[in-house]
Parts: sequence; structure tokens; C-alpha cells
Amino acid sequence: MIRLAGNGTFAALGTPNYRRYFTGQAISLIGTWMQTVGQAWLVLQLTGSGTGLGLIMAAQFLPVLALAPYGGLLVDRADKRKLLVATQTALGLLALALGILTVSGLVELWMVVVLAVLLGVVNAVDTPGRQAFALEMVGRDQLRNAVTLNSLLVNGARAVGPAVAGGLIATIGLGACFLVNAASYIAVLAALSGMDRGSLLPSAPAERARGQVRAGLRYVRRTGGLLVPLLMVGLIGTLAFEFSVVLPVLAQRTFDGGAGTYALLTSAIGAGAIVGGLVTAGRRGTGVRSLTRAALAFSLTLGLAALAPTLPVAVAALMLVGATSITFLATGNSTIQLTAEPAFRGRVMALWAVAFLGSTPVGGPIVGVVADTLTPRGGLALGAVACLAAAGIGAIALAKGVRADGDPPSDRRPAVPARSRPA
Repeated sequence: MIRLAGNGTFAALGTPNYRRYFTGQAISLIGTWMQTVGQAWLVLQLTGSGTGLGLIMAAQFLPVLALAPYGGLLVDRADKRKLLVATQTALGLLALALGILTVSGLVELWMVVVLAVLLGVVNAVDTPGRQAFALEMVGRDQLRNAVTLNSLLVNGARAVGPAVAGGLIATIGLGACFLVNAASYIAVLAALSGMDRGSLLPSAPAERARGQVRAGLRYVRRTGGLLVPLLMVGLIGTLAFEFSVVLPVLAQRTFDGGAGTYALLTSAIGAGAIVGGLVTAGRRGTGVRSLTRAALAFSLTLGLAALAPTLPVAVAALMLVGATSITFLATGNSTIQLTAEPAFRGRVMALWAVAFLGSTPVGGPIVGVVADTLTPRGGLALGAVACLAAAGIGAIALAKGVRADGDPPSDRRPAVPARSRPA
């Protein structure tokens, strides 16, 4: 039986602050996926190239690669709730600007590039902030469940948002996707503003000192339970999660479809992720061993999607891709958060953002070129190979004795002091 408290699938929703945040995010993330589909289709119209899609993804995520470690340090120092109010407001304004430019007919590729770069700058702070804020809302006991529910929410929005976007593109136009997304940020801002602040569990802010970014990097390097999962996530994030690059080209060239076909393929991943998330949310497995198994399953399903001969078979295979992808992400995220010391959690989750999002400037163009010069199926196959290689990294680490269970350390003083020696 599914429950809203205790150890049930929706246990974290028993916390009022998280329930409020979850509701706001549910609305906002639908808008985010609408913008993702709209932006990809806009760039494809402007350039006609999968390589162009890869380059725009690189422009969006390069700032994450470059700035996320500093964004994570800001998260460790700041009031996370107030920080998220600022970043979510900025994201809404950027969506509004793109919507106005598109509706007015003034939009050009360089404008999309500039807005994508600004979006990346904000996400360099927002992403580690949202990840670290989960612990402050629900506490350690419910963190695994909250992380999985958030992944479920993202992928549920992936099932709904692209379908709505496809309808809006066909009936009203591309600009509506961006304007609706801008309005959707009101929901998450209302949730953050209306929280019971006395029920939050904030960690002590990191004191200002020189060399704190490097201290975080040294901490991860010496902690195998963090380094190995981050390497696995980095490899898979670089080459397997480039769906915004592969799927538009797959829809257009392999299946002779339009925006509706692209939305269908994207929604299939989201629908599969909903089912996978519901299964994963009730489980408590974390650690390198569980992550290795999840990477192997992800590889197999991507391989099936690459070989799918028809559109219906591809939709079914991508549903399996969605289910295995959410299992991998939820396992990796909760493993890293629970292994990290509290004083370093923002910086560690910034490295998660670098591994998962910041790797796109490298992977996006590579996958785009593969999709253009070989076939879109080749882009999916490349992701399958990357997942298999990541599973190999996990297996080697386990054979060398890295900690496999993922049990969290106590919230003791960090192994590396907050005040490191001068850089």
C-alpha cells in the first residue's frame, strides 16, 4: 500500500515544507520541459542541424562546468531558501525574454545563445542550491525518498510538458512555450515564500576563508564513496543524457516526424520514468554497488532504443530508458548527498551539477556530430556504450574495495576543516 508517511513511496510528502515545495516544482518543471522542447525546435528551425542543437546545449551548460564549484561554495555560505528565491526569479525573467523575442518575430540564433549562457550562469548556483536544500526540508531519514520523488517529479513533468508544448507549437506557436514557462515560476516562488522557516533544518554556513573551492575538490578526491559515483555520473551525463540533442533529429530524420513526434519520444522517457520512480521511491538501496547495477540496466535499455525499427517500438524502448535512467539518477544523487559531510554538501552537489549538467558542453556537440554524420541511432548507441563503461568503473572500484553500501556518515565535524590553508 502506498503511504504518505513512514517508509512509504511518498514518505517525504508527510513533511509540510517539502509538500509545498513539491507542489510548486510540479508546476514549474512542466514549464521547464515545455521550454526545453520549444528551444530545441526553435534552434532546429533556425539552423536545420543536429550539430547546432549540440552547440546551443554547450552554450547553456558551459557556465555550469566553469562556475558550479563557486556556485556550490555560495550555497554552503548562504541561506539556501533565500538564494533559491533569487535564482528562480532570474530563471523566470530569462524565459520571459525568450518568449517575447520569439512571439515578436525578432529572435535570432545569437540571441538564443546569449540567453542560454545566462541560463547556465544562474543554474550554476540554482542546481546545487536545490539539491542541498532537500536535506534542510526533510532531514536525513527522508532524504533518499525526497531525492527519488524529485526525480519522479522531473520525469513526470517530462511526460506532460513536451505533450503540452507539442500542442502549443502546433496551434499557437513556439513563443507560447517560453511565456507559459515564465509564468510557471510564480508557483515555486510562492512555495518558497510560504514555507514554515522554523521547521527547516539549515546546516551551519561555511565561514569565509581562502582556498575553500580547492578544499572541496581535495575532500572529494580523497573520498572514494564520492569520487567513484561522480566519475560514473560524469561519463553518463556527458554521453547518455543528451536526449535534447538526439531526439529531435531522431524524430525528424529517422521517423519523418515533426514537433509532435519529438514530443511523443520525450514524453515516452518521462512516462517510463514515472513507473521507475514509483518503484525506486519505496527502496532504500544506495552506494556504488547499486549504482553499478543501475548503469548496466541503463546501458541495455539505450541499446534497445538504438535498435528500435519502428516508431511504436522506439516509444516502448524509450519508456524503459526512462525507468532505468531515473533509477540511476536517484541512486547516484542520494549516494553522494548522504556520503558528503554537511559542511561540504553544497560544493559536493556542485560537482554533481558539473558531472551531470556541466558535461553537456563536451557531450552535446559530440553526440550532435554523431547524430549528423552517422545516424541518430548512433547517438543513442554512444550513450549505451558510455553507461557500460561507467558500470565497468563501478565494478573495478568494488573489486578494489571501495565502500559499496552507501550508508551515510554521521553529521560530525568535516574531515577537512572549513578553514583550509591559503590557496
